[in-house]
Amino acid sequence: MEIFVTRRIPAKGMERLAAIGSLNVSGVDRQLSADEIVRGAGSADALVSMLSDPLSAEVLSGLPKLRLIAQYAVGFNNIDLDYAKAHGIAVTNTPGVLTNATADLAMALILGAARRVVEGDRLVRRGEFAGWAPELQLGIDLEGAVLGIYGLGRIGQAVARRARPFGMDMVYHSRTSKPELEAELGVRYVSFEEMLRTSDIITIHSPLTPTTHHAFDKKAFAQMKPGAYLVNTGRGPVINEADLADALEAGSIAGAGLDVYEHEPTIEPRLLQMERVILLPHVGSATRGVRERMAFMVADNVAAFAQGRELLTRVV
Repeated sequence: MEIFVTRRIPAKGMERLAAIGSLNVSGVDRQLSADEIVRGAGSADALVSMLSDPLSAEVLSGLPKLRLIAQYAVGFNNIDLDYAKAHGIAVTNTPGVLTNATADLAMALILGAARRVVEGDRLVRRGEFAGWAPELQLGIDLEGAVLGIYGLGRIGQAVARRARPFGMDMVYHSRTSKPELEAELGVRYVSFEEMLRTSDIITIHSPLTPTTHHAFDKKAFAQMKPGAYLVNTGRGPVINEADLADALEAGSIAGAGLDVYEHEPTIEPRLLQMERVILLPHVGSATRGVRERMAFMVADNVAAFAQGRELLTRVV
């Protein structure tokens, strides 16, 4: 069995993969182009892919032996699932293991945006701190603030559990309401429009679907509070970045904290210049423990496939 890995994953996961079959790893530590994937995985039975890999129908059609895509990520919007299913290519992902780490980072961005942490750090490093002042770097109180959670899946629920001790009033909007969780988490289901109108901070945790793509556009920003903040550790294209930059320039909202981007790794240039925007390099799951557990899950799915067993986390 031949396995192609588009980008090296933690060593213990690589060791497990090497014990399963013939392992071929990309020689460059960067995102591969479509042509590079086809050349590298042209004879592979299994492909270990990243969320950034463009696995379109065109790319997959160039991999005639491929029977498994083991994605090193929770998301899989980079894969043409219809093509995979029609051509007998199984797809797996790594759900669950990164829930807490991503929720922790979302809370860091919520706190960082609300209290202007990064902005204050920059001010001090520029030598502009002249001592305590009554109106220096004023942020917003979390106690009593309304937190809007867009998407109440595993990560959205974990964020709610973290936010509750801060005394926040939490509302959520998802594809369907989840009354069985509302009392436990202290959240209340509202329409998308009501979440926009009432939230002081909105945190995004939805999957990327045709419905959620560009859900946060100029129409949505026009309905948000002028003092509101937007945090995204979910999927970049849920936000129209050009419209976000317009809203921030116009003062329609106060700031943002982003870990994912619409056209990653490219970022809307105006956002790079804005003090009230925190920009992180897609590190939601970036803890040693989480990345290693993701590698184990990938390897275990490949092993199950090689042995004819049921896949652990099958998508299609």
